[in-house]
Amino acid sequence: MLDGGLPAPDGAAGDEDVDLTVLREAARLIGRAESPELAISGILRLLSQMLGLNRARVMLPRIHDPGLTIRYAYGLTDEERERGQYRAGEGVAGRVMRTGQVAVVQDIDQEPLFLGRAVRRRTLPDEIVAYIAVPLMDGGVPMGVLAAHRLRQRPRKIDRDLGTLQTIAVFIVQILKFNALLEERTAHLRDENRQLKDALSSAQPAHGILGESEPLRVALHNALKVADTEVTVLITGESGTGKERFAELLHDQSGRRDGPFLAINCAAIPEQLLESELFGHERGAFTGANAAKKGKIEMADGGTLFLDEIGDMSPDLQTKLLRVLEKRVIQRVGGNRDIPVTVRILAATHKNLQQAVNEGRFRLDLYYRLNVFPLHLPPLRERRGDVRLLTRHFLYRTNREYRRNVVLGEGVLERLESYAWPGNIRQLENILRRAVLMARSDQVSAADVEAILAQESSIGQSVPAPLADGPRATATTPPATITPPPLPAARPYRRVREQDGDMLLGALEEAGGNKARAARALGMTPRQYRYHLDKLGLSKASDS
Repeated sequence: MLDGGLPAPDGAAGDEDVDLTVLREAARLIGRAESPELAISGILRLLSQMLGLNRARVMLPRIHDPGLTIRYAYGLTDEERERGQYRAGEGVAGRVMRTGQVAVVQDIDQEPLFLGRAVRRRTLPDEIVAYIAVPLMDGGVPMGVLAAHRLRQRPRKIDRDLGTLQTIAVFIVQILKFNALLEERTAHLRDENRQLKDALSSAQPAHGILGESEPLRVALHNALKVADTEVTVLITGESGTGKERFAELLHDQSGRRDGPFLAINCAAIPEQLLESELFGHERGAFTGANAAKKGKIEMADGGTLFLDEIGDMSPDLQTKLLRVLEKRVIQRVGGNRDIPVTVRILAATHKNLQQAVNEGRFRLDLYYRLNVFPLHLPPLRERRGDVRLLTRHFLYRTNREYRRNVVLGEGVLERLESYAWPGNIRQLENILRRAVLMARSDQVSAADVEAILAQESSIGQSVPAPLADGPRATATTPPATITPPPLPAARPYRRVREQDGDMLLGALEEAGGNKARAARALGMTPRQYRYHLDKLGLSKASDS
């Protein structure tokens, strides 16, 4: 007979001790077991050995239909577990799964719903055998069934077994839920890794130039067409689009690949120092030149020299660079001897050099020498689909670098794809690093990314976000421009001259010994002012 439940009379103190021992050992198994199989099988073994609840089994829905199958068991053979397959609602277990109510069969021989499918009656004792089944409830919804046999005629009350089974069922539900969460997370990581590996295998691997978008493919195709030539290439594109990486690609795919590759940023070095960096200097060429020094052009002989931000080069240096391109010779600063060089020049800029030529800030003849083959790199906002690929790449690399295991939450990739990226690839990489380091758990949420992007809102506000649908830019459509925040005007670099010593000390005296104030009075930065004092040997005099 099937009962929906039994009253709970007071049990013996010995039974209470046994129940507490079972529950305590079950909790210990949950904490120490390395897998759900070990934990649940160990708990079922406790039920059999300590309570006499034999052949205990956990039945869970099958993957492709709502029927039940025996997933975990103790005391059942492999054949019996294989036979334990039930259609939805079939048998005692099916009813428990459908109703969410416990079932107590006092005598399995008298219960029509008891099928005896998994365990044949002849393998059970000749005595009266009872059967208890309780639902595994998750938020009021059955997710499986816990069931066991027991001898009907025993001193221990059957209601105590029912109560213990209901408590154990709660334990098992927590194990299954935790395992499901772990499987979900593991599957998510596997999917992320698979997508990353697929993307990396299909993308152009040269120097980390990742992407599958058509604009990037065009740029790569054009670069590879001229890589193995001696032609001078002018790489244009916004800051952060990967100009130096393309220069490295051009070098490595050329016949000069075994020669040196040197890069220098023309905007990062003052004019006087830039000349020495490029062309080198002879001993005694200026104060502090105690020995002759080769410049980058001479050091790159037989290889490639990449001149980044060529648009910031002064007119005087433009003239000297033009001579290198035309005559293939250099003269060091302070020297008058021509030194032949065979170096390939690659240049890059984010500025409009044609406009600079029209305004007289850049030599027309040098422009034509550099712009033999123009190579334009598309901004990230025009590379549809590449944000997703680059994001996974940077996430994978950042996790490895910082020994983290952070994944992207729901909606993160979509938000990143909708951003305008005024700083292009460099900005995306920095934001991914920041998101990983700031993540409060092992997941970067959409809210975390939104907060970081809000901090970036002052950059490139004039760049419109790409539309999910709408007309794409055509060849005649001018690209969107970036209007960065205004920067303070840079103070021009001054050559160190002997006759300036009195001026430097006079300004310092008028400023009451304050070097920063003296520098401002002379239109110099404090660093420039100290540099001039050091070069003229006036540092000690200024401190007196």
